[in-house]
Amino acid sequence: MSSLSRELVFLILQFLDEEKFKETVHKLEQESGFFFNMKHFEDQVQAGEWEEVERYLCGFTKVEDNRYSMKIFFEIRKQKYLEALDRQDRAKAVEILVKDLKVFASFNEELFKEITQLLTLDNFRQNEQLSKYGDTKSARTIMLLELKKLIEANPLFRDKLVFPNFKASRLRTLINQSLNWQHQLCKNPRPNPDIKTLFVDHTCAPTNGARAPPPANSPLVGAMPKTGAFPPIGVHSPFQPVVSPSPSAIAGWMSGPNPSLAHGAVAAAPPGLVQPNAAAFLKHPRTPTSAPGIDYQSADSEHLMKRIRAGPSDEVSYSGSTHPPNAYSQDDLPKTVVRTLNQGSNVMSMDFHPSQQTILLVGTNVGDIAIWEVGSRDRLAHKPFKVWEVSACSMPLQTALMKDATISVNRCVWGPDGSILGVAFSKHIVQTYTYSSTGELRQHLEIDAHVGGVNDIAFSHPNKQLSIITCGDDKTIKVWDAVAGRRQYIFEGHEAPVYSVCPHHKEAIQFIFSTAIDGKIKAWLYDYLGSRVDYDAPGLWCTTMAYSADGTRLFSCGTSKEGESHLVEWNESEGAIKRTYLGFRKRSLGVVQFDTTKNRFLAAGDEFQIKFWDMDNINILTTIEADGGLPASPRLRFNKEGSLLAVTTNDSGIKILANPDGQRLIRMLENRAFEGSRGPSDSMNAKPPVVNPLASVGNVTAPLAAVLERPESRIPPAVSMNALNNLDSNRTSEVKPRISEDVVDKIKGWKLSDIADSSLLKVLRLPDPFSTGKVVRLLYTNSGFAVLALASNAIHKLWKWQRSDRNPSGKSSASVTPQLWQPANGLPMTNDIGDMNPEESAACIALSKNDSYVMSASGGKVSLFNMVAFKVMTTFMPPPPAATFLAFHPQDNNIIAIGMEDSTIQIYNVRVDEVKVKLKGHQKRITGLAFSQTLGILVSSGADSQLCVWTMDGWEKRKSRFIQSPGNRPSPSPSSGETRFMIQSSIACAL
Repeated sequence: MSSLSRELVFLILQFLDEEKFKETVHKLEQESGFFFNMKHFEDQVQAGEWEEVERYLCGFTKVEDNRYSMKIFFEIRKQKYLEALDRQDRAKAVEILVKDLKVFASFNEELFKEITQLLTLDNFRQNEQLSKYGDTKSARTIMLLELKKLIEANPLFRDKLVFPNFKASRLRTLINQSLNWQHQLCKNPRPNPDIKTLFVDHTCAPTNGARAPPPANSPLVGAMPKTGAFPPIGVHSPFQPVVSPSPSAIAGWMSGPNPSLAHGAVAAAPPGLVQPNAAAFLKHPRTPTSAPGIDYQSADSEHLMKRIRAGPSDEVSYSGSTHPPNAYSQDDLPKTVVRTLNQGSNVMSMDFHPSQQTILLVGTNVGDIAIWEVGSRDRLAHKPFKVWEVSACSMPLQTALMKDATISVNRCVWGPDGSILGVAFSKHIVQTYTYSSTGELRQHLEIDAHVGGVNDIAFSHPNKQLSIITCGDDKTIKVWDAVAGRRQYIFEGHEAPVYSVCPHHKEAIQFIFSTAIDGKIKAWLYDYLGSRVDYDAPGLWCTTMAYSADGTRLFSCGTSKEGESHLVEWNESEGAIKRTYLGFRKRSLGVVQFDTTKNRFLAAGDEFQIKFWDMDNINILTTIEADGGLPASPRLRFNKEGSLLAVTTNDSGIKILANPDGQRLIRMLENRAFEGSRGPSDSMNAKPPVVNPLASVGNVTAPLAAVLERPESRIPPAVSMNALNNLDSNRTSEVKPRISEDVVDKIKGWKLSDIADSSLLKVLRLPDPFSTGKVVRLLYTNSGFAVLALASNAIHKLWKWQRSDRNPSGKSSASVTPQLWQPANGLPMTNDIGDMNPEESAACIALSKNDSYVMSASGGKVSLFNMVAFKVMTTFMPPPPAATFLAFHPQDNNIIAIGMEDSTIQIYNVRVDEVKVKLKGHQKRITGLAFSQTLGILVSSGADSQLCVWTMDGWEKRKSRFIQSPGNRPSPSPSSGETRFMIQSSIACAL
């Protein structure tokens, strides 16, 4: 998606928020993945809306993405599990354990066992690590603090936590400006233009006799400028008549004469490698003022349709710009040798897995490939070279193999998600393998790709499909379908063997850089229009190119035939060398290899050493010898986090260097318990020690302080991606169970038990020095830490239990006397009573699931109170009729079911202050209401001794039953009868 399209999404988000489309705002945030609304996330966590919490998170990350993501999901699911145990809802706890937490068992089996054992405890606080677990609300608050730290540290949320700063109603302003301009272009502009629609361009109809004056305001856009308010047309000079673009027009400037320039003259060449917001070879930055403008198109229209306007450009020039200085410590560099691996033959290429930070792919000079778990020193897989289907090979390949059977790996590389890898060989062949979570390699594709050696291989996503890019001695670059192996493109234009390829993208534009051994750099789009640039690389010989991790800075490193090495950064707006890094010896022995890490450091192998540079400083930062034994120009490769660095050695081995983070990772793997000999699968699935596994996540900067420190990003998961996807889809789909016809029939029979043993009863008098009326309604808070009462005089009272030696949990207990809580201002929460006598009125009260809001009535208006501030927020629904029962919607505190004295039930939306629907089915006043989120129903009872079942999605009546008391119980008279009930799972209990 282009930057303008991205900004349009933010404008729409602002508009939706200003128009109070709250649910739509958050849905767009999730689907676009551009802005993570921390406030919305906090609200959902505090409300315990776990399905919505995970659904929202999944728009930005998945469980398996990295260690931070895994910790985030684990903490959420652990909290959900503990809350189910705290409610004594064992069935729900088991469901969470199996569906949500079992996915983590493959990473830490001991932890999963310990979590499972909590089911055997009467109170999970008996577990020592959970002994300080408080109430649900405080636990969620503590968890939120840790989740925020994890989210802020997670690189996937980088630049997504802050909403861009721009003026209010910006989208309306832009529409007004557009309408303003359209009116300027009218042949017969009229005062007070009649703006009736945005679906077509505005034009003023020619005057034809008298007509009624048009409205001065547009109903959608707001106030329109009045007569004379339009600015002069010159103000809108950037808007030019548009023409339809053609590929030839856009690419034409590249197809003209473009002589190759020596390195010293690169700065004077036409603007080069990459523009700030798109590849420079896609757009001429110096559009002549006479050139027609091209209208803005969507990001993926023909790859090329970028807006180019005459007149002043609205894009920022990067000429001479500098990146912000890097804040670093040399401790961030991996300089300590922590592992030495013996490969057995000379290593030609290495690549760390994109997410599993200790998995290293290696290719050798005898055609072998191997996969190492560098932490445990286990070689997980080894594949010697062989041609899979000789009969399918071309005759040139068969002839080459007959003459000389020796073959070398030129390059091996992981695919973007690590589920596939590719190997380029020194003779014709490219092979790809699929990589499973158990470390198994399976043959996937064998492609007879080039005549001669295949010098480089890479993966890319043109047209949103995974492709393989290769280059070879036959002077071509080829693009292959990664699934079926069909050739999609062939790029010809180099005059020498192509040495390397570097696919990349700017916004939605995909392109490829290629370098040849004559020093030429070319760039290609995925089309057949030829190369877009043609420059000379420093050294004019073997050169490789690479972007920084964030994709904003381009580097190349090459060595001339005379042994002079050049490491440079390119100026993306000018197509020239921005800086040349110093520190190479005058005559390098072999082609120098380099790599980048963390958007901060460059490393290259030279003079039997590893040399490091800060990207913003041309002078060498430091050098290390890695305890000696390195070749003259060692090959090297960082892992994706930059905590490990693999370096080749003289004795056909590999040294693994680590920074402090990498050392902690290696130590964690060393500390795993080894029981007998293990195969590769055991090695990968061994679990790290559990450090306080059931407590809240600790500081994210301490890798061993939290649970699940061995995430998928470090060790291959034992759970397949398909399984994770299925689990995620099962979890996020809201499939409500069908309400069977006999659900309500179960209500008919029940068995009552009498408490005959007085020892089972405990009596506790709640202290109340200000008692002035009897208690008419009493309920526990959902957290179990307090009791809320509504007195006959319409006053609310709250008693809270405090943590103490006698009551360490702080939960309600008849053994400890609670304290009457009073607000700081001394003013109690009091209901509106109007002209009613509260002593004679029906009192009702309800508490939200998160204990934050109380709704009650004492014959007058319904009052909504904030439990934190103990203040009334609003009142509504004045009598008659009076409210007799209240219930919060289980998924939205703004939706309230209100039972009325006139036998109706009103579904009321507090946010918009309106009754959504009125339910009619009872003959007398409503005496009870209860929601079942599991069944998706609302059950109501009335003084008519009737139960009614209503659907929550359409508020339709599904069932009704008249209930009777058991035969041994007297039935109340119809006039005095009152029915109350609760729903537990799918059974309703009537009282």
